[in-house]
Amino acid sequence: MSHISAPLLLLLLLLRTALCSGAASTTARHNVVMIIFDDLRPALGVYGDSLARTPHLDAFAQGSNVFSHAYSQQALCAPSRNSLLTGRRPDTLHLYDFYSYWRSFVGNFTTLPQYFKQHGYYTYSCGKVFHPGLSSNNTDDYPLSWSAPAFHPRTEQFMNSPVCPEHGGGVLRKNYLICPVELQTQPYKTLPDIESVTEALRFIEARKRSRQPYFLALGIHKPHINFRFPMQFLERFPLTHFYNYTEDALKPPDMPDVAWNPYTDIRSRDDFKHRNISFPYGPISRQQAAQIRQAYYASVAYVDDLFGKLLARLDLERTVVVVLGDHGWSLGEHAEWAKYSNFEVALRVPLIIRSPEFPLRQARQLHSITELLDVFPTLVDLAHLPPLAVCNGSGLEQLSCSQGKSLYPLLQGLDLGEDYVAISQYPRPGMLPTKHPNSDKPKLRNIKIMGYSLRTNHFRYTLWVRFHAHNFSRDWHNIYGEELYDHRLDSGEEFNLAALPEFNSIRQHLRWRLIEAVG
Repeated sequence: MSHISAPLLLLLLLLRTALCSGAASTTARHNVVMIIFDDLRPALGVYGDSLARTPHLDAFAQGSNVFSHAYSQQALCAPSRNSLLTGRRPDTLHLYDFYSYWRSFVGNFTTLPQYFKQHGYYTYSCGKVFHPGLSSNNTDDYPLSWSAPAFHPRTEQFMNSPVCPEHGGGVLRKNYLICPVELQTQPYKTLPDIESVTEALRFIEARKRSRQPYFLALGIHKPHINFRFPMQFLERFPLTHFYNYTEDALKPPDMPDVAWNPYTDIRSRDDFKHRNISFPYGPISRQQAAQIRQAYYASVAYVDDLFGKLLARLDLERTVVVVLGDHGWSLGEHAEWAKYSNFEVALRVPLIIRSPEFPLRQARQLHSITELLDVFPTLVDLAHLPPLAVCNGSGLEQLSCSQGKSLYPLLQGLDLGEDYVAISQYPRPGMLPTKHPNSDKPKLRNIKIMGYSLRTNHFRYTLWVRFHAHNFSRDWHNIYGEELYDHRLDSGEEFNLAALPEFNSIRQHLRWRLIEAVG
C-alpha cells in the first residue's frame, strides 16, 4: 500500500465525513405538509370545546404541540394568507383587501413554499392556499412558489350555482348560507374539499417513488360559508345544543361603533336576507343563531373527517405536519357574526405542529402568544434549512426575511423568558357600519380608519386611528375608538375598560407598547 501522509489522510477523512453528512441530510430531510382550514376558530375537542366532534384532529394533536394562543394578522382571507405565506404583516404588504399582488405592488418577497423550493423541495398546492385572484396574481403565485400549477377542484365553479336544497323540498337554490346536501345531487357527485383531499392523497402516493422531499400545502374551504357539507354531519348536532351558546343578544353598550362588523355576507344570503334583520346591529333571532352555529360545527366535523382520511396516509415518522386556521369566526359573541373584526373570536386560531424530531405521546399545550407570522420561520427551522433572517423593520429591502419569530426553541422545550405579543389589524371606511362602502370588507381606496390590536398574556388593547390609504401612513393622535379587555376576568371581551380611570396606567402602557410594535 502506498504511503499517505498524515495531513492528506486527515483531509480525506474530513472530506468523507462531509460527504456522508451531506448525503444523510439529503436522504433524511423530512417532508412538510401544511393544512389550512378556512375560517376555523378553535372549535376542536383538543381546545376544550365540548360541542365539537373532531376525533381525527384530536387524535393527531395527541402527538403534537398545541398552541393555545395563536393569532391571525387580519381576520380576512387574502391579507391573512399572504401574511402567513410571506412572513410579513399586512402593513408591509399593503394588502387589506383582495386586490393587489405584493410582488408588483410592494416587493418581490420570497414566500414560504418558494423558500422550500429554492432549497430542493418539490412544492405543491391543493385547494385554497393562497387566496385566488388578484392577490396571488391569478396563478396562486405559480411558478415562483410552486413546482407545478396549483390544483383547484373542478366543482369550485359551482359554488354560486343552484346546489342547495330548499327547506322541505327538492328544489335546488343558490346563495344559501346553510346548505347540507346529499352528494348524489351535487355536480360530479362530490364537493370541492373532497376533491382537494383526494388530489393530496394522489400526490402523496406518487411522491413515494421520489427521493426528493416535498412541501405540500392543502387548503380546505370549510368551514367558510356557505355551509355546504354532506347531510349526515348535521345530524350529529342537535339544534337544542346551540340556543344558549352565548347570552349576547345585543351589541355591548361600551363597544365603539367602529369596532362593529354588521355581517353583511350573512345578511346577503337568500335564506337570511328576507328575515328582516335590522341593519347594522340586528339582532338575529335565537332560532337563526342556533341554526348558524349548528351548521358551523357540522362543517367542522365534515372537514375533520376529511383530515382523518389524509392523516391515515401520512408517514408521520418522515413528515412535519402543521394544522392551522387562517382566522377565526364569530358565532354570536357580542351579537356579531363572521370575521371582519379585532376581537379574540375573529383572530384566535388553532395551530398544531407535529414533527418527527420531537416525538410526543400526548398533546403538549404551549401557552405562549404566537402569530401566524411565526409559521414560516418555524417550518424552515424544523426542516433544518438555512435560517430565515429576521426583517429589519418593514424589511422592504430584504427579499427573504420574516417579521415573525421561530417557534423552534419552544418545540425544543426551551423557555427564553420572552414576553411575546400578537399584533393584528382591521380597516374601516368610517366610524359607523355601512353597506356602501362595505365596512366589513372595504377596498383600499375607501379605508379611512385602521384598528390595531395588541394581545398580551393578560390583555387585549385595540386602538382605532386615522389611516391615509394614499401613502399607508397613520395618525396615532386622531383616535376613533379605544378598547381594553382583561382576559384574566373577561375572556369573552364583554367589558371595555378603556374609559375607567383605574385602568389609565395599564391603558397608557399598552398604547405605548402597541405603537412601538407597529412602528
